Amino acid sequence: MLTRARKRLVAGLVALMAVSGATLVAAPTAQAAGATEYVYSAAMHRSIPVRIVDGGGGGPKPTLYVLDGLRAPNNNSGWLINTDVDDFMVGKGTNVAMPFGGAGSFYTDWERADPKLGVNKWETFLTRELPAYMKARHNSDNRRNGIAGLSMSGTSALNLASRHPGFYDAVASYSGYPTVTAPGFTQGIQVAVAQTGGNATNMWGFFPAGEWFANDPFLSANNLAGKHVYLSSGTGLGSKYDSSVNPASGNFDPVKFSQMVPLETAASVSTQLYIPRVAVVPGVKLTTKVTPDGVHWWDYWQNDFKQSWATTFRPAFF
Repeated sequence: MLTRARKRLVAGLVALMAVSGATLVAAPTAQAAGATEYVYSAAMHRSIPVRIVDGGGGGPKPTLYVLDGLRAPNNNSGWLINTDVDDFMVGKGTNVAMPFGGAGSFYTDWERADPKLGVNKWETFLTRELPAYMKARHNSDNRRNGIAGLSMSGTSALNLASRHPGFYDAVASYSGYPTVTAPGFTQGIQVAVAQTGGNATNMWGFFPAGEWFANDPFLSANNLAGKHVYLSSGTGLGSKYDSSVNPASGNFDPVKFSQMVPLETAASVSTQLYIPRVAVVPGVKLTTKVTPDGVHWWDYWQNDFKQSWATTFRPAFF
């Protein structure tokens, strides 16, 4: 149970979720691995660009689906802009699919079209349409599947894995918010969607009615029985990569602090509430990494992705 003080803290922190990725975007860099392919979604009435790293080889392969954050661009992915994940996955014997777009969507099937964000049927795309394409074009076996996400999509990855336990064998959330209906986090999600121009009522309806509780990973954690699960977050107390988020530093940047620290503190609260919940699920193979150092940024997510490959996805696939 959250104390009253913690409820107020969480409400304030998660309301800042909308800032994530707003300005902290590095210039795109060329990547050697993978290629962008266009996958038509009948559910969303448009083609979705997807960066695909083919696992190679002749036999059927596992597939890892990697989702972007709140401000996901339509023509690129933060994973490509800010990390070397596609290069890292070359030679791993696993197909990797990174869809572009989905900003503010929480990668879910919305109840209705949104005036700004349009038709969002990401759950259908990620669990049916894209897997069918990956099987036909890249010999995915559609039996060994994993999903990973950061921040907004860390929540989404856990939600999708919990809602489709027959499809996913492994899931990773980096700085996610898996306590969707806990006090403060619902309001944070509503604010986040609004900051991308959307209306969360079009997504899951009016809270506490609609589909909010049906899309809360905390409440559906039992569905991860027997699965490999990776959960990580920092506490927001500092960054070994960037001293400008330290108020005691001579180059302290209050704007970067407001963008990178409160979000990670909220992710840490949410993740640490979720860990004991999922830890008691029968047969779950859980890896956690909650560290004092860590802010809401790609340096940490890149490292966590690589660790989750070793501890979670590779053991689930091979």
